[in-house]
Amino acid sequence: MSNPAPLYYRDQQAWRDLQQFLPARLRLTDDTAPEEEFWDWRGHRVHLDRYRNPAARAKVVLHHGVGTNGRQVTLILGAPLAQRGFETVALDNLGYGLTQVRPGTTPSYDDWVDLVVDFLAFEQSRDDRPIVLYGLSAGGMLAYHVAAKAPRGTLRGIVGMTFLDQRHQQVRDETAHDLLTARVGAPLMGLAAKTPAARLKYPMSLAGKMSALANDPGAMKVFLKDRTSAANWVSVRFLDRYLTYAPAVEPADFDACPVLLTQPAEDRWSPHHLSLPVLSRITKVPVDTVMLDNAGHYPLEEPGLQQMQDAIADFVTKHTT
Repeated sequence: MSNPAPLYYRDQQAWRDLQQFLPARLRLTDDTAPEEEFWDWRGHRVHLDRYRNPAARAKVVLHHGVGTNGRQVTLILGAPLAQRGFETVALDNLGYGLTQVRPGTTPSYDDWVDLVVDFLAFEQSRDDRPIVLYGLSAGGMLAYHVAAKAPRGTLRGIVGMTFLDQRHQQVRDETAHDLLTARVGAPLMGLAAKTPAARLKYPMSLAGKMSALANDPGAMKVFLKDRTSAANWVSVRFLDRYLTYAPAVEPADFDACPVLLTQPAEDRWSPHHLSLPVLSRITKVPVDTVMLDNAGHYPLEEPGLQQMQDAIADFVTKHTT
């Protein structure tokens, strides 16, 4: 009989195995790990990694991509930013990490966006401190989608590791598992999403170029065994909406808040040019880019990790004080 899935990361081994590939300064212990809690949203129980700091002047909300989870973002950003005096919270969106999806439901990418919009409102109901939203990998574009939909003034800034608009064929071609999936699989997903087959699950490792998630082969072995992150399966409905989602405000009209791209220089999944269809069109607010030297898509490498943490800390300080 297989062991039941853990309810808390304190009982999960996968992230502990992964952090062995990180610099020693970023490895968590039971004493330095974040508080774990759940937030109820529309019948779902959303898992949160939180570093509380009532004295912090700003909060940073952290979101994973389609091959990662909240704890993996906590490792590289949540904990180090908390050490710099910010309150941080990393969430697991529907179907990922340790979030418990309401039985009988088939969440879509639209639900991901709505969940984060509502979570930001929940955080604002607790106190009025300014918030910056960070997105790892596909979470970068989600951060944009959330900023475009949330009420004005919700966010002081967004940061993304990438900003991938999957409506662009070049983005699909270069980030899909293979060209056939990009050219044929995506339209088929759209047709299937209109039928009862929308509920069927598909492995993200066959939908996207998951083999390029990390540049360290040992770390990739850990990722590809973890059903809460890179080895996850998602519904046809989710994939279809992920590929076709249209933002509430297109980039040319976006004026909600400043934007920062933290681009890994050795990213083999989503290189810098794939973010340009979005960022080149944003002209009404400041847009900055910081290249992370020697870093892969999920950055395990120095000096890129330090550069990312420094850039985000500076960005949050600049736009929240």
